Amino acid sequence: MPIPEDVTGDEIDKDVRQELLSLPKTLAEDVAKNLVMVARLIDEDPEGAYGYSKVALRLASRVAAVREAAGFAAYATQKYSEALAEFRAARRMSGGVELWPVMADCERGLGRPEKALDMAGAPEVNKLDKAGQVEMRLVAAGARRDMGQLDAAIVTLQSPELAAGSVQPWTARLRYAYADALLAAGREGEAREWFAKALEADRDGSTDASDRLAELDGVDFVDALDENGTETESGTESASASASETESESESDGAVVEKATEAEEAEEVEDPAEGKGDTAEAEHGVVDRDED
Repeated sequence: MPIPEDVTGDEIDKDVRQELLSLPKTLAEDVAKNLVMVARLIDEDPEGAYGYSKVALRLASRVAAVREAAGFAAYATQKYSEALAEFRAARRMSGGVELWPVMADCERGLGRPEKALDMAGAPEVNKLDKAGQVEMRLVAAGARRDMGQLDAAIVTLQSPELAAGSVQPWTARLRYAYADALLAAGREGEAREWFAKALEADRDGSTDASDRLAELDGVDFVDALDENGTETESGTESASASASETESESESDGAVVEKATEAEEAEEVEDPAEGKGDTAEAEHGVVDRDED
């Protein structure tokens, strides 16, 4: 796959670069460039990122960072079985537990929420840092919801991290998940409060808390213009309706004038005393009224 000229491979994390030192220099550079493309595209073009990850995997399948990148690219395209296999391989190579929450979420994606819950209670969770533990809590709550256990999902999310007043990288997502669970359980008032708190903590727009709040408040935003600057269909329909009303009014006014004209002409026919000159004057009078 083509690599843009501005990609050098030096953009990768220093830890990943360290792993690539086991490869020949030219090969390491090629792998690094493909990994950069995976990171660059994974949010906006997951399929494109997946393509670059397959190239990197073909070049260096024995590098843990490559297997991890391949796992995230597969995960982003909802290829959960493939993602889980790559994460397991990366974990075996590195010996770390950082991928434990996303591996559990792959189990959810494969329709095995019970397995995800088992992983949430495994000893590996105690080895996770704070961010990893919060992520594991989110996955466990999601698994509870998959199983229809809404109240249990709400309880799972209730934690010191949720109650903390300080904003951390995970705060917005945790508050959002809690609000969403409350709403699913029919607790709309509480849900609105926590969507507002999620929005307050969402500094990088990682959630759609503002849209959910607007929805709860009954606010409906309608764009008057589309992206090309032309009227939207609804706007066009409104304009057409107005035009139709105007046209109908004009036709109605015309009909009144026409009936008045017919009445005057009928009077002229009924009065034999009037000559052609008078008839011409009457006709001229009708024209004047039309013009008025």
